[in-house]
Amino acid sequence: MKLHFFGTCSGTQPRAGRHHVSFAVELPNGVYWFDAGENCSYTAHLMGVDLLNVRSIFISHCHMDHVGGLGNLLWNIRKQTWVKKLQPAADNIKVFIPVRETFDGVMMILRNTEGNFETQYTVSPHSVDDSLCYVSEADDITVSAVHNNHLPHDEGTDWKSFSYIIKAEGRRVVYSGDTRLEDIPSILKDETDLFLMETGHHSVSDVCRFITGNSLPVKRLFFIHHGNRVMDDIGQAYDDARANFGGHVAFCDDGTTFEL
Repeated sequence: MKLHFFGTCSGTQPRAGRHHVSFAVELPNGVYWFDAGENCSYTAHLMGVDLLNVRSIFISHCHMDHVGGLGNLLWNIRKQTWVKKLQPAADNIKVFIPVRETFDGVMMILRNTEGNFETQYTVSPHSVDDSLCYVSEADDITVSAVHNNHLPHDEGTDWKSFSYIIKAEGRRVVYSGDTRLEDIPSILKDETDLFLMETGHHSVSDVCRFITGNSLPVKRLFFIHHGNRVMDDIGQAYDDARANFGGHVAFCDDGTTFEL
């Protein structure tokens, strides 16, 4: 299993060498995309990730720093069908997105560019709720969604912000999305090989102390969706993490790949 990081920045002001959050899990028969910040498909293409292998896209919530590159991602997949004279690996690319109107808006933009976004494959939206939302027919992967309290929620309405639990090749990878610390135990109940945790809304020390203080079973802790306090002093961020977490710690960078 390979994890490709296309964007690792939170929704702060533009930073040199950083784009908004996006990563993908690559397995032998497919690429599974999580969040779609600005320039994600551009970075992926330059990294050598084949956009025609994208089978599904999972959006944690619909803030711009998580969906700003979704239109370009879908557009570049279509462009690659022309350039390579091939069709995507999936006849239907599924987009799991908490707010359907956001998907509809992206598709409206795409249809108003050249060719009315006509394709020989389909792109279909799927709602997100607390469930096993995806089982791949091509790879040994499942994706489950668990709501979090990053966005306001009124009783009786749909949740709008989610974390994702990815199980593939016998490994368990958890992506926090944007979340509150009190939401973390619900996604880390089982032994987790890799936890991708955002730092845009939390201090590194607080996250590490919360995990260790609650004895949450995390082997590797990778930070993503960095805020200014991390990016302004990455050395101090590493010191804080190592002092408060006993396992493997890393701060993700744009354009990098990790093999799990």
